[in-house]
Amino acid sequence: MKILQIHNKIPYPPKDGGSIAVFNLTSGFVNAGNKVDILAFNTKKHFVKTDNFKHNLSSDINIFEVFLNTDLKPLKALFNLFFSKLPYNAARFINNKFKKKLINKLQLNSYDLIQIEGLYMMPYIDVIKKYTESKIAYRAHNIEHKIWEQTVEKEKSILKKLYLKIILKRMNKFELSFVNKYDFLVPISILDADYWKKAGNTKPVFVSQTGLNAEEYKPEHIDFSEIKLYFIGSLDWYPNQEGLIWFIENIWNSVSKIYPEQVFSIAGRNAPENFIKKLKSYKNLNYLGEIENAKAFMQKNNVMIVPLLSGSGMRIKIIEGMASGNIILSTSKGAEGINGKHLIDFIIADTPENFKNSLINIIENNYPCKQISNNAQHFILNNFDNFALSNSLLDFYQSVLKTEKS
Repeated sequence: MKILQIHNKIPYPPKDGGSIAVFNLTSGFVNAGNKVDILAFNTKKHFVKTDNFKHNLSSDINIFEVFLNTDLKPLKALFNLFFSKLPYNAARFINNKFKKKLINKLQLNSYDLIQIEGLYMMPYIDVIKKYTESKIAYRAHNIEHKIWEQTVEKEKSILKKLYLKIILKRMNKFELSFVNKYDFLVPISILDADYWKKAGNTKPVFVSQTGLNAEEYKPEHIDFSEIKLYFIGSLDWYPNQEGLIWFIENIWNSVSKIYPEQVFSIAGRNAPENFIKKLKSYKNLNYLGEIENAKAFMQKNNVMIVPLLSGSGMRIKIIEGMASGNIILSTSKGAEGINGKHLIDFIIADTPENFKNSLINIIENNYPCKQISNNAQHFILNNFDNFALSNSLLDFYQSVLKTEKS
């Protein structure tokens, strides 16, 4: 098949969850014998020089880009608030240059399938339908308005809460406006699939989690004689900021007094200056910012902290950490969609007290860390192999296409 994927940022190199979710599937498609074009925004915030890496890609992968500055512009946000019905976050990705480039790709190519990656690219579905008869898949990376819902609940400022409520209402309406406009729905978790069913979806559904090549993450040696705690994730994403502060203030501050030799390392890009300043005010905390090699960082450390309290979709960093043989200490929200077992594949704790006790047990080696580490690696190998997951999704597409043709 010839496939077109459209995304709101260049998915290579695959550093964060979104780009990993897109590019790993691209690689899976190509390894199964398909050709893939990717049309994506190259944003100022996540800008990459595509000429620097195109030679690293398979000849069956072609990336086409449109530059976009997604910086928050107060005047445009204010104009959007009073004169638009769209959520500002989504409106920023509606772009005439991208539309023209998309039309050009559709006119010059005959695609068997077009896969729209994420909600913010869904406004282009009408353009796609106008210029091609290709089947369209919507790959829903998460339920966007659920993230905003949780953000509104926790906001304390009255004015900001009022503004966020407006955004939430618009986001909910925006998200639901695309139900059944696609030919296939591809949510990333069973929980998300249940949401879309309740929202009225009647199109064929296939849950496709993000896979990876576990062998690429496997460390040469795993040792828990020295516990090395870390967090890794995008630090411009509110749920990560919220979860970190919750963990530091409710758990880490007291644990680090008991174990002053322990250090908690935090890695992630695009952290706001005020958030960096806050992180650096805490003791026994090592803020690293963006790191060059996430795999090497995970292999160097051995306990991943995932203190998420809100969010949607699946935390890809967890499956990377498990593949690296790390112990994962996470909230239930953080581990959503992975379906591992507590104290077998990872450790789950939801209250400050349970999280603190679990962390102490890890530091004291009261848990069978080596066994949990081995279990985690086998779990990823058996459940998140990228080639197997990609082939399953392709089989789904081809079976439905074949049925419709007959």
